[in-house]
Amino acid sequence: MESLWVLLRALHFAAVLLLAGSAFYTVLLAPRRYRPVLAQRLHVLMLGCVWLALLSALLMLATQLVLMSGDWHNLTDSEIWLAVLGTRFGAVWQWETGFAGLTLLASLLHNERRQQAWLIGALLQLGCMALTGHAAMHEGVPGMLQQFNHALHLSAAAFWAGGLLPLLILMREARQIERRSDAIRSMMRFSRYGHLAVALALFTGIINTLLIIGWPRQWHDTLYSELLAVKVVLVSMMVGIALINRYLLVPRFRLAGKGAQQHFIRMTQLELLLACVVVGLVSVFATLSPA
Repeated sequence: MESLWVLLRALHFAAVLLLAGSAFYTVLLAPRRYRPVLAQRLHVLMLGCVWLALLSALLMLATQLVLMSGDWHNLTDSEIWLAVLGTRFGAVWQWETGFAGLTLLASLLHNERRQQAWLIGALLQLGCMALTGHAAMHEGVPGMLQQFNHALHLSAAAFWAGGLLPLLILMREARQIERRSDAIRSMMRFSRYGHLAVALALFTGIINTLLIIGWPRQWHDTLYSELLAVKVVLVSMMVGIALINRYLLVPRFRLAGKGAQQHFIRMTQLELLLACVVVGLVSVFATLSPA
């Protein structure tokens, strides 16, 4: 059941990240005239994320009940359900599933309003995720500040990592003559504001680490600290790839043509793969003790 929990958490996190990252494009980054076209291009992907976020949230709640009670037969016991929902996780996850359900209902809206509702819904779900786990280990004002910091971290990560797959789709869109200009403007805006997102993700990530496990000299020889070190390496590689793409490959697009663009796509695919591994590691972190 613990393995199922990790898998469901990773799927839920990935779905919400990708939904938010895609919605950032369709609501803010793409030129206004191009937003309906891009929204249609990303519709199946985003709708799939909406459904996956809701289903995974519900299954996580059921899995938590089994883990806490020790028997999957208790899924039909209303008293145990009330006990689980009375925990901190249960209380927060009711909001998480509620926001996921409202995000699904927002699918009935049309055009720009649907995209805006999806973005708000994804950000609210990320905010709820910041209220559980190690981010909730402190009480009072320090705890509130830590949770706010973690919410910023998740939102910045959603812009950065969640925007990578739409970026690859925009690279294909740029091959269409009638869409090339708008697709390129969308990508350039992602690159421009991506600098801020990456910086914010790194800064808030460092604060999270200091609050949870302390300075590196204070780290104990635990699986948590070992996996955290692996995450730091992977994120550093992602930052390196992003810098290579932006400052080495993009300026060569006009000179090197399709060759530089193909290298850019391959590097972005690698960055996306690393992001998926990081999401998996973060999901494992939730089951481990920092001490």
